Amino acid sequence: MRAQIHPKYFTDAKVVCASCGNTWTTGSTRKDLHVEVCSKCHPFFSGEQARMLDVEGQVDRFYKKLQARAEYVEQQTAKANAKTSPKRAISELELGTRPTKALAEAGITEVGQFLAKLSQGDDAVLAVEGFGRKALIDIKKKLRGMGYDVPESAAEAA
Repeated sequence: MRAQIHPKYFTDAKVVCASCGNTWTTGSTRKDLHVEVCSKCHPFFSGEQARMLDVEGQVDRFYKKLQARAEYVEQQTAKANAKTSPKRAISELELGTRPTKALAEAGITEVGQFLAKLSQGDDAVLAVEGFGRKALIDIKKKLRGMGYDVPESAAEAA
């Protein structure tokens, strides 16, 4: 070993924790050591790790995200159910003024009422004054596109 290249070693070096004030002696190349956290106050060693997580709010943030996800799923389900609701207004289908007005005069203002009339056959719907075959074809296409179960007529089946 070369002489005078090694640092001086202190066998009684004093270590002081800045968090809790705990002191102990150890061997080091420095006479005094100051540490931020020691084994007495570190959450992992003291068993307060669960409390520290809660203090940081990580658990609360996780539950908030979980709650937000549940609300989002509920909203999407409600939106999907509203799309195929029989209570949906005929005016929302944007058929045009003449067919919408003709159905309203016949007392058909909701999709469920129209589907009930359509289940009697195409002729029952075509019997409505001012409602023609083109409007019938258009409303069937729109209802199928929205996910409604539209009964087929005998002419469409062939």
